[in-house]
Amino acid sequence: MVDQDVRGRPAESGVSFRNIPGAKVESRRQLLVKLCWMSLWAVYLVYPVKDLLDGHHGTAATALGWAALAVYLTCYLSLVALRSTRPAGWQGHYVIAAVMVVLAVTTSFALGEAWLTLFTYASVCIAVVLPARFSVAGVAAATALALVVGLLVHADHDTLVAIVVPCFLSGLAMTGLQRLISTMQELREARAAVAHLAASEERLRLARDLHDLLGHSLSLITIKSELAGRFMDAGKQDEARGQVADIESVARQSLIDVREAVSGFRRPTLPVELAAARTALTTARITLEAAPGLTDARPGLDGEEAGALAWALREAVTNIVRHGTDATACTVTMDEVWEDDGRRYAVLEVADDGRGPGKSGPGNGLSGLAERLALVGGRLETGPGPRGRGFRLRASVPLRAVPAAAGADSVRE
Repeated sequence: MVDQDVRGRPAESGVSFRNIPGAKVESRRQLLVKLCWMSLWAVYLVYPVKDLLDGHHGTAATALGWAALAVYLTCYLSLVALRSTRPAGWQGHYVIAAVMVVLAVTTSFALGEAWLTLFTYASVCIAVVLPARFSVAGVAAATALALVVGLLVHADHDTLVAIVVPCFLSGLAMTGLQRLISTMQELREARAAVAHLAASEERLRLARDLHDLLGHSLSLITIKSELAGRFMDAGKQDEARGQVADIESVARQSLIDVREAVSGFRRPTLPVELAAARTALTTARITLEAAPGLTDARPGLDGEEAGALAWALREAVTNIVRHGTDATACTVTMDEVWEDDGRRYAVLEVADDGRGPGKSGPGNGLSGLAERLALVGGRLETGPGPRGRGFRLRASVPLRAVPAAAGADSVRE
C-alpha cells in the first residue's frame, strides 16, 4: 500500500517516521505517530477517570463527566493534528483552546477538585496557540484561573500545589519548546539559503570565467576575420591565409579554455558539498555535526585534491542517506597529518551512528571514489565508526608544498 501525505497525495519514499519537534508532517503515518506520542501525556487524566469510577457521582453526572472527558481529549488531539496539517495562519486553534478552558472550569465546579488537572493541558495548549510575545502571559492567566477555581471549589492545599505548579511550569516549558521549534525552522531556512547561495556563487564564477575567456577570444576572431576579408579583397591571398590560420588557432584555444572552465564548474567544492549535505541529511532526519573551519582555505590544498575530498564528502553523505539504517547523527571533520613518508596529508573523515555497513562489500560508488583519490595520490579507508557503531569514511589527499615566502606572507597577514 502506497503511503500518502495528510492531503491525500503520495508521500515520498524514504521518509523517516520519527517524531521530531517542529518537523513538517508529510504523511498520514507520520501524523499517526505524532498523535500516539502526544497521547502518552494523557496519562494525567487518570485523576478525572478515577473520580468517575469511584461511583460517588450520580448517573447523570457520571455520564456528563465521561462525555466532557471525551470531548476534552478530542480537542487536545485535534489541536495536535490540525496544527500539523493546517497553514500557519489558521485561526481555528483559538476556538479549540477556548473550549478546553471552558470544559476545565465547568467540570471543576460540577464534579470536584480532581478535574483541576485539565487546567494543565489547557495551559500547555494556550502556550502552543498564542504568539510568542503573549504565550507567557497566557500561561500565567491560565494558572491564575486554575488557582481561583481551586479556591472556589475548596480544594485542599496539597491539591492546589500539585495542580498550580505543574500548570505553570508545563506551560512555560511548552513556551520554550515553541521558541526552540521556531529557531530550528529558521535554521533550516538559513541552511537552504546557504546551499542556494553556494550554487549561485559557482554559477557566477562560471559566468565570469566565460566572459573573460570568450570576450577576448571573440574580439580577436572578429578583428582577424575583418583583416582576412580585406586581404582577400586586395588579392593578398597569403596574408589572408595567415589570418585564417590565426583564427583557427584562437578558436581551438578558446575551446580548450571553455572546457577547462566547465570542468572547474563541474568539479565539486567543499563549501558547496557541505551545504548540500546539510540539506540532504536534514531531509533524512539526520543531524550534521561539522567541525568549525571545515571549509576554510588550507595552504597546499587546491585543484584536484580539494575536488577529490569534495567527491568523498558527497559519496559519504549519499551512503548515509541511502544505507545509514537508524542513523541520527553524522560527524564531518578535517585534519592534517604527517605520514611516514614525510608527506603532509589532508584527511576528511565522515562517520555516522547507524548500524554500520554489515557484511556487504564496497559498492561501485566507494570503488570509484577510491580510484578518484588514487589519481591525486590519495587513499580511501572505510570501516566501522567509533566504538564499533556506524560507518566511517576516511579520505586522505597529499598537500602540496607551500613556498616559504608564501608562508611568511600568510603569517604577516
